Amino acid sequence: MTTYTSLKNTCIIIVILGGIYMAAQLFNYSKIDDPTTEHIGSEYMSKYNVYALKTPDKMTFAGENVPLERWDVKESFDRELLVNTYWQSQTLLFIKRANRYFPIIEPILKEQGVPDDFKYLALIESGLVPTAESSVGAVGIWQFMKGTAKDYGLEVETEVDERYNIEKATIAACKYLKKSYGKYGTWSLVAASYNAGRRFIDKQLQLQDAGDYFDLLLGEETGRYVFRIMAIKRIMENTDEFGFRYRVSDLYPNIPIRKVKVSGKVDDFAAFAKENGVNYKILKHFNPWLRKAYLTNLSKKEYEITLPAKGYINFAFSEYKSPSDSVAVK
Repeated sequence: MTTYTSLKNTCIIIVILGGIYMAAQLFNYSKIDDPTTEHIGSEYMSKYNVYALKTPDKMTFAGENVPLERWDVKESFDRELLVNTYWQSQTLLFIKRANRYFPIIEPILKEQGVPDDFKYLALIESGLVPTAESSVGAVGIWQFMKGTAKDYGLEVETEVDERYNIEKATIAACKYLKKSYGKYGTWSLVAASYNAGRRFIDKQLQLQDAGDYFDLLLGEETGRYVFRIMAIKRIMENTDEFGFRYRVSDLYPNIPIRKVKVSGKVDDFAAFAKENGVNYKILKHFNPWLRKAYLTNLSKKEYEITLPAKGYINFAFSEYKSPSDSVAVK
């Protein structure tokens, strides 16, 4: 009996001591996990670093040298390089979307005789969001205003707005850019005029007695605009250098398409979509330029409606590979 009692007491003591030990461990664990403690603060700071970025000694935009030997030019470029490198979520979205939309834009730029670098202008304008709309009424990937769009051959009406049509808007943008190049003779001024308008650039060139974008003192938006394009070009052509890691399956695929011609009216695009093996949402995704749920088309104009190729309604991203002439894949 005495032995049993002694053994019982010993067990109780062991349990109590074990409980105290566990409580102490839990206390220590919670203390270490608390991000406000000195321990975690020092550990976090030892692993977290923000690095200054090395700007290249030489760089070109649209085949023209960027004078990075000038401190004012280098610092303006460095600012945009930092902003776009450390705004990781946005830049990663740019990389993902570029895999889908650059293969559409690139061949049109080449065919129209516009430098390939201007695909980055479209990216900066809209983030490569086909339905992007600005507060002043510019819409689409190339952010055309209504009047300018009509001047360059785009249809802008209640039911059809071709500013949202990537192919046609890219062709119109090329016409605008080539006309500007004929006026200014340098692609950096062409890019600046796309943002601020030719009239404003003309006025500033005359007022400041300048002949080059890099010699102009401009406002915050246009002053940063061309450098932003150059910075995103630098990052997206050297994604590994700037720490962006992704797989082929992470990129948005360039989905195979088919074209359906329509030369009459369409009473109900939901029914039209169903007849063609897709739903209304998918039809609108591929054709944001169709602004209504119907098309009266009194003039009997022929339109081409884009749809995903048969068999590509549902797909796994991993089934697609990035085009070799587009964004580099890690």
